Amino acid sequence: MKKRVRKPGIGYQAMKRTFDIAASAAGLVLTSPIFAASVIGIELSDPGPVFYFANRAGKDNKTFKMFKFRSMRVDKNADEKSLRPDQDRIFPFGRIMRSTKIDELPQLLNVFLGTMAVVGPRPAAVDQIPVTRGGKNAIVAAIKPGLTTPAALYDYLYGDMIEDEDEYMEKVAPTRLALDRYYLEKQSVSYDMKIIWYTVLCIMGTILKKPPVFILEEMIDAVDGDRRALEEVREMLVKEGRKEMKKAGRKVPETV
Repeated sequence: MKKRVRKPGIGYQAMKRTFDIAASAAGLVLTSPIFAASVIGIELSDPGPVFYFANRAGKDNKTFKMFKFRSMRVDKNADEKSLRPDQDRIFPFGRIMRSTKIDELPQLLNVFLGTMAVVGPRPAAVDQIPVTRGGKNAIVAAIKPGLTTPAALYDYLYGDMIEDEDEYMEKVAPTRLALDRYYLEKQSVSYDMKIIWYTVLCIMGTILKKPPVFILEEMIDAVDGDRRALEEVREMLVKEGRKEMKKAGRKVPETV
């Protein structure tokens, strides 16, 4: 039986927009010191434009300019057709911004202006519309894109580990696309709050080097996704744990 997409009422939409305005305004004020530090870090790393304005597909696939802190060098051109960033172009401070999602902070301006929401499927590059907004995923264009979503959490916890384009398309993309559809079935005030909380946990987990694997497992189970992701993340954590033990001069057991 075909699943029906939840159609939130006017009340939910009004509450969501009110929350988006309040949250983005507060976020811009509270993160202003981070904005200032990011500007300095970018200029010291690779002098040039501080912001990157990307053409993205919004609601109903209408194109808008998405704001980001620039994390790549300006001496090469990006390939928008790829779902994966060109790793060679990212400068060191840019990697820090990406891992902590600081490079996404300027999108608070998009949220305030109404082209994005706090929670919603991530905006697709215009060249990616046939892949991310085609077929079953055409319904994703019915709502505003957002800063975070179940698919974004999955990508953050697992997708960022995969650098090879073909491997990413095989292992990550199918579950990521399914999670975008899943959000449309689940969207509600309570679920949005849950995703925001999970996003905070993911970012804190990155900083503390303790990613919340239970979130990854929940996202995979929600859409019956590829569970190889869990195995690979756990293997990565074991390897990282062994490295930390070696650095500390502690004996590394055969199994962890």
